Amino acid sequence: MRFIASLLLCVSLPSLAATPPEHIVAQYSISYTGITIGRVDELFARHGNSYTIESVTRSEGPLKAFLDDQITVGSSGRVGEAGLQPISYFERRLKNGKRDLTSEFDWDKGVMRTSSGGQDSVTALPRATQDRISMMYQFMSMKDMGATLVVPMATRRKIEMYTYKFIEETRLATPAGEFETRHYQRVTNDPKDTKADVWLAKDRFNFPVRVLLDDPKGFKLDQVLVSLEAR
Repeated sequence: MRFIASLLLCVSLPSLAATPPEHIVAQYSISYTGITIGRVDELFARHGNSYTIESVTRSEGPLKAFLDDQITVGSSGRVGEAGLQPISYFERRLKNGKRDLTSEFDWDKGVMRTSSGGQDSVTALPRATQDRISMMYQFMSMKDMGATLVVPMATRRKIEMYTYKFIEETRLATPAGEFETRHYQRVTNDPKDTKADVWLAKDRFNFPVRVLLDDPKGFKLDQVLVSLEAR
């Protein structure tokens, strides 16, 4: 998710609960050099062995004056012992549909079928692949939060191996409150890769409370939790 594709006032989660919540409403603010330029509203719902996620990013502040747009990202699929298994994913822009995208994950045949801009493609589908938005909620299902996390990630037409290394445990203040967090950082080897840092709330099911994205051109976006409701 470039925006958590991939990248939240009150928190209703119990401090230490045995299982992840089945319903989450979250809001984040997005800032650039300390100036708020966007807002993200997310909804996660689990019904039995299936899930849906919708993430809507809207322009705000000075950005809205010359780029008033909205990006909607969605994921749906199954929930198993290993967590989320995406079946369908989409990206839609309100003002410009040229980069709209849909992906279908055919786990039986081991392929991901993607359609965007009038072109279709088929890519081999590694086990445990996540899409840009399901990845942010897959953290809640991870049983082993070790020194390294490796996850196959669907990035539009490609699937890449994303490796995150543990940096530190730290207390993080957000508009939604203060959280004890685990800080992970994406390991990048190619200068063209986008750098990413994520802070996961230890007593909130490893829910992401901050995501920092730094693209190769130096455009750094800071996404911070504003509100969180879960049950």
